[in-house]
Amino acid sequence: MKALVHELARDAESAVATVSADPDARFIAGGSNLVDHLKLGVATPTRLVDVSRLPLDDITDVPAEAGGSGGPAGSRLRIGANVRNSDLAAHPVVRQRYAVLSRALLSGASGQIRNQATTAGNLLQRTRCVYFQDVTTPCNKREPGTGCSALEGYGRYNAILGQSPECVTVHPSDMAVAMAALDATVVVLGPDGERRIPFADFHRLPGDEPQRDTTLAHGELVTAVELPPLPVTTVSTYYKARDRASYAFALVSVAVVLDLDGQGADARVRDVRIAWGGVAHKPWRATRAEDALRGGPLTPEAIRSALDAELAAASTTDDAAYKVPLVRRATTMVLQRLATNPTEASA
Repeated sequence: MKALVHELARDAESAVATVSADPDARFIAGGSNLVDHLKLGVATPTRLVDVSRLPLDDITDVPAEAGGSGGPAGSRLRIGANVRNSDLAAHPVVRQRYAVLSRALLSGASGQIRNQATTAGNLLQRTRCVYFQDVTTPCNKREPGTGCSALEGYGRYNAILGQSPECVTVHPSDMAVAMAALDATVVVLGPDGERRIPFADFHRLPGDEPQRDTTLAHGELVTAVELPPLPVTTVSTYYKARDRASYAFALVSVAVVLDLDGQGADARVRDVRIAWGGVAHKPWRATRAEDALRGGPLTPEAIRSALDAELAAASTTDDAAYKVPLVRRATTMVLQRLATNPTEASA
């Protein structure tokens, strides 16, 4: 039995001060990921600062900066860090304006876990790599410098983009993939005050420091996530390929936010954002594919060429090679469905 101090945070500032001053302290809210790691011996903090009762559980519209468009009066949506996944998925504004997010949340975990898991906790959940969770095996993410067992071991879930010789694991979140496609902003509070992190800069690729999942400094607390306003013509959805119909992590997943200028064969892509899950150490924005598609027609040939450009950097083993054609076909299907059937965008 290992001694563990648990204390209830009075406010966000004192919580940040406590964790910042103690390198062995961690925040806890829903605990759906951290508690598992405590049981497995993957996480070994000596102090838990409970932020679950802080008033960070509201979903509110915030007036956008001048020039914003879409949504009511061009508002952005501010989601408190402690909003439960189930509440966020069911929120009427999320269902109407950000269907991709609602669908991604409903694709993740079980109903019981969604009732417990929080917005911030979902973003900060760690990989489900079997070697990371098995403390008897070498793992650079769990214990830097020991090696990566997945390189020569069971590799069906390994990354195909952005991996390094130090780590080939993938990020497990569904919600984070949708947030990436929506160009969300993560709001954090640290010892030096508040800062705002573009979602693309929040998670890290492994490089030579695979133990660092995000760009957060120790003691920084996620307080909210903000979604920008979208043009009223925007449609979006989320698709997840997995081994079974529920309660399974993605083999690959696709989040698409699409804005077409026109209809039918004459429609051209005004804007598109594509994010992939199950393929990298972080939610992967397919920016090369996006750039190739913007301004042109959404034809099968254009989609094929755009995905060729994005997947040119893919690196696979025999175990994970199936992910390349799978993510290609899934993305093609989602784009074509959104273009021809906008009701796909409702949640």
